[in-house]
Amino acid sequence: MATDDVPLDDKAKRMRDLLSSFYSPDPSSTPNVPSKYGTLDTINTTSFDPDQYMNLLVQKSNLEALLKRHVEMAAEIKNLDTDLQMLVYENYNKFISATDAIKRMKSNIVGMEANMEHLLDKIMSVQSRSDGVNTSLFEKREHIEKLHRTRNLLPKVQFIYDLPARLGKCIKSEAYADAVKFYTGAMPIFKAYGDSSFQDCKRASEEAVAIIVKNLQGKLFSDSESIQARAEAAVLLKQLDFPVDSLQAKLLEKLEQSLGDLRLETGEIENVFMESNDPSKQSIPTMAHEASVREFVEAIRAYRVIFPDSERQLITLAQDLVIKHFETTEQSVKRRISSANLLVVLRTIWTDVLLMDEVLHEAVLPKFSLEAAQVTVKQYVASSFTYLLQDISDALLKVNFSPKDAAEEHPLQVALEASKKAVLQGSMDVLLGFRQLLDDDLGLLVKLRDLIIDWVQEGFQDFFRALDDRFLLLSGRKNSSSQKQGLTEGTNGEKVLAGLVLVLAQLSVFIEQTAIPRITEEIGASFSGGGARGIENGPAFVPGEICRIFRSTGEKLLHHYINMRTQRISTLLRKRFTTPNWVKHKEPREVHMFVDLFLQELQAIGSEVKQILPQGLLRKHRRSDSNGSTTSSRSNPLRDDKMSRSNTQRARSQLLETHLAKLFKQKVEIFTKVEYTQESVVTTIVKFCLKSLQEFVRLQTFNRSGFQQIQLDIQFLRTPLKDTVEDEAAVDFLLDEVIVAASERCLDPIPLEPPILDRLIQAKLAKSKE
Repeated sequence: MATDDVPLDDKAKRMRDLLSSFYSPDPSSTPNVPSKYGTLDTINTTSFDPDQYMNLLVQKSNLEALLKRHVEMAAEIKNLDTDLQMLVYENYNKFISATDAIKRMKSNIVGMEANMEHLLDKIMSVQSRSDGVNTSLFEKREHIEKLHRTRNLLPKVQFIYDLPARLGKCIKSEAYADAVKFYTGAMPIFKAYGDSSFQDCKRASEEAVAIIVKNLQGKLFSDSESIQARAEAAVLLKQLDFPVDSLQAKLLEKLEQSLGDLRLETGEIENVFMESNDPSKQSIPTMAHEASVREFVEAIRAYRVIFPDSERQLITLAQDLVIKHFETTEQSVKRRISSANLLVVLRTIWTDVLLMDEVLHEAVLPKFSLEAAQVTVKQYVASSFTYLLQDISDALLKVNFSPKDAAEEHPLQVALEASKKAVLQGSMDVLLGFRQLLDDDLGLLVKLRDLIIDWVQEGFQDFFRALDDRFLLLSGRKNSSSQKQGLTEGTNGEKVLAGLVLVLAQLSVFIEQTAIPRITEEIGASFSGGGARGIENGPAFVPGEICRIFRSTGEKLLHHYINMRTQRISTLLRKRFTTPNWVKHKEPREVHMFVDLFLQELQAIGSEVKQILPQGLLRKHRRSDSNGSTTSSRSNPLRDDKMSRSNTQRARSQLLETHLAKLFKQKVEIFTKVEYTQESVVTTIVKFCLKSLQEFVRLQTFNRSGFQQIQLDIQFLRTPLKDTVEDEAAVDFLLDEVIVAASERCLDPIPLEPPILDRLIQAKLAKSKE
C-alpha cells in the first residue's frame, strides 16, 4: 500500500538511475552531489552520507513523516531486489549464447594463418608471370597503337583534301550551313599545317569560303528572303569570323521594315471577321499571320544571339508591334465591331504577345499589352453605348417626315414601338456582348474582369444621362447645332416635332417603368462584383437616380407637348382676334372659319395622343343644376329681359349680375395635374386654349355684332368640346367666361335670340355634313 503513494515517474526514474550506477563501468559518470548541498535526494548518489541524510531527515520531518518514510524505503528496497532478480533472469540466456559464440570463434580461427601464407605465394607467382608477358609484348603493342593513330588520321587528311570539292558542291546546292560546318571543322588543321602540307587545300578552301561569304551577304540584305533566312545567314557569317557587328544597324532596319507585314491591317481584320461569321471557311489569313509572327520570333531569337547588345532595340520593335495591333483594333471599334469579332482580334494579339514573350521576356509584353488592352476594351464599352444611343435616335427620327408621304397609318405609334425595341432589345444585346467578354477565358480579359464590370455599370449610368439629354435636345428644350439640321419648325415640321415630343414623353415612362428594372436585373445577375473603382466612390449604376431623371423628363416633355400645341392654337386665335376691326364688325351670318381650324387642330392632337397614350378612366365632371346654371349668365331669360333697358342701366346691372352668377356657380378646378392619358392631355390643351381665348377677348373692344359673333362661335364649340374632353364642367365654365369677357368688352352687349342662334348653328352643322 505504501508504494502506491510514490509517483510512478519518480519511482521509475530512481530505478533506472540505480541500475545505471550499478552497471556503469565508470563510477565517475554517476552524478556526485557535494555534501554541503545535502538533500533528501542524495540517497541515490555515490557520495551518499547516511549520517548527514538521517540528520537532515530528522530536522525536516516529524515522527509521523519518519514512520511513513520508513515504510516507503522498505517497499522500495523490496522492489529493487525483485527488479534486480528479474534482470538477471532475463539476461542469463544471452550470457550463455555469448559464451558459446566465443568458443566457436576460437575453434574456427585455428589454421587460418597457414592458408593465408599459401595464398600470398600464389599471388606473387601470378604477378611475376604477368610482368614477363608485358615485357615481351611491349614493342609490338607500341607499334600497333602507332598504326591505329595513323589509321584514324587518314580520314581527316582525306577530308582536308576533299574539302574544296565539298565546298563547291555546297555552293551549287546553296547548302551554306553545311559548308560553314565543314570549313570551321577544318580550321584547326589549317592553322597547324596550312602553310606546309595542306597549303593548296587551304588556298582553294579560302577561295570557296570567299564565295560563300559573298552569297551570304547578298542573302542577308535581300528583301525577297524571309526574316529567318536572313537571320541564319547572319549566324553563318558570324561563325566564319565575319565582322557582322558593322551590319547591326542595317539588319535592325530591315527587321523594323518587316513589321509592316505583321501589323493587323483593317482589311485583314475584316477577313478575320468573315471567318468568325462563317466557320466552314478555313482561317487562312489567321494561319498566315501566325506563321509570319513565328518567323519574326525566330528572327528575334537569332538577332539576340548575333547581337547580344541589341536587346533594347528588339524590345522597342516588339512593343511597337503590339501598339500598332491595338491602334488598328481601336479603329475597328470606332467603325462598330461585335463582341465576337473583338474576341477574335484580342485572341490573335494575345497569341502574338505570348510567342514574342518566349524569346523576349525582358520586354514584359503581357503587362504592356494588358495596359493597351485596357484602353481598347474601355473604348469598346463606350462606343457600344454611343452606337446604342445613335440607334435609339435613328428610331425616333423616323417620325420626322411629312404625313402626306407617310407609308404607315400610325407613324407615331410605329416610331414609339421601334424606339422601345431599340432601348430594351438594344440594351440586352449590348449586355450580351459584354457578357461574352466576361465569360471568355482569354488571359487579357480575365485580368480586366473587375474593370469591365465597373465600365459596364458606369457606362449605363452615363448612357441614360446622355439619353435624357438627347431627349431634351430632340424635343427642342435644349439648343444645339444638330437641332437645326432637320428639326426646325415649319408647317409640317412643327407637327412632326410635336408628335416626336409626345413619343419622347411616353418613351421616358417606358424607360422608367420597364427598361430600367429589366436592365437592373440583368446587371445584377451577370455583372455583379467589380469594385475596381473603390468603395469610396459609391455604386457605379444607380437605377433609382435614373428612374427619377426619366420620371422628371417624361413630365417635362408631356408639358412641353401641351405647350407646343397650345402655342400653335394660340397663334391661330391671335390672328383671329387681332386681324378684324371688332368695332365695325358686321352682323354674324355663320360660324367663323377659325372654329373649323380650331377643331381641326384638336382633331390632329387627338389622333396623336390616340397613337401614343392609353385611354383613361371614363369620368365626366358635370356641374349640378342645383348649384347654378350650366349656361352663361348672359343667356337666361332674366338677363334677356334686363338687356332691353337703357345702355346705362344695362352696363350697371351687367357687372353686378356677372359677379352674382360667379358666386352661385359650382366651384370648378380648372388646371389639374396632367396624367399620361388621352383625355387628360386633350382636356389640358383645351383648357389652355380657352383661357388664351378669354385673354385675347379681353384685349379687344366689340360692337353688338362682334359680341354676337363671339357668342355664336362659342355656342357652336360647346358640343364638340364636351365630346372631346373629360372635364366638361371646367370647359363649360371657361366657355362662359369667354362670353362674359366679351360682354364686358362690348359697347352694346345684346345677345342673339335663341332661335336665331340655333338656326345658324344648324346651318353650320348641315354644311359640315355636306
